[in-house]
Amino acid sequence: MITFRPMREDEYPAYLTYFIADYAQEITSNYRLSLDDSRLRAKQEIAEDLPDGVHTPGQVLLCLTVSPGQKEQHVGYLWYKPDTAMRTVFIYDFHIFNDYQGQGLGKKALQALEKNLREQNFQQIRLRVAGDNSRAQHVYEKSGFGVTGINMSKTITD
Repeated sequence: MITFRPMREDEYPAYLTYFIADYAQEITSNYRLSLDDSRLRAKQEIAEDLPDGVHTPGQVLLCLTVSPGQKEQHVGYLWYKPDTAMRTVFIYDFHIFNDYQGQGLGKKALQALEKNLREQNFQQIRLRVAGDNSRAQHVYEKSGFGVTGINMSKTITD
């Protein structure tokens, strides 16, 4: 069974290390920026979105865990922003660690999240997935998510 728990302050630096590297790769791949420029952009964006880290109001940072025996195992992260007026949440980041991928934990985590949000009267989960991330797209589609649009960009140069 997969469970969620709030991310602790001492876990936030490891989350930043993972997130900045992962997001920088996505920026490089999808927007054709250099890796250095992508790292700077990723650092800037997360600093703006999470200025108070795990204590940023209006943001939810969770650790995903499983307990196969007595000991809890940290298997991933989930970051989302709830909008209680619209009764929606927007997932900014959802990650199952590489060692735990392929075990159905992503689908189980999304099912548990949906159940938890339904109990809080939320009606919709939204997210954005990179165009080249077929593994994530597969997990989301199998979990009942549908495509609502396509992001496109063009780099303008002289």
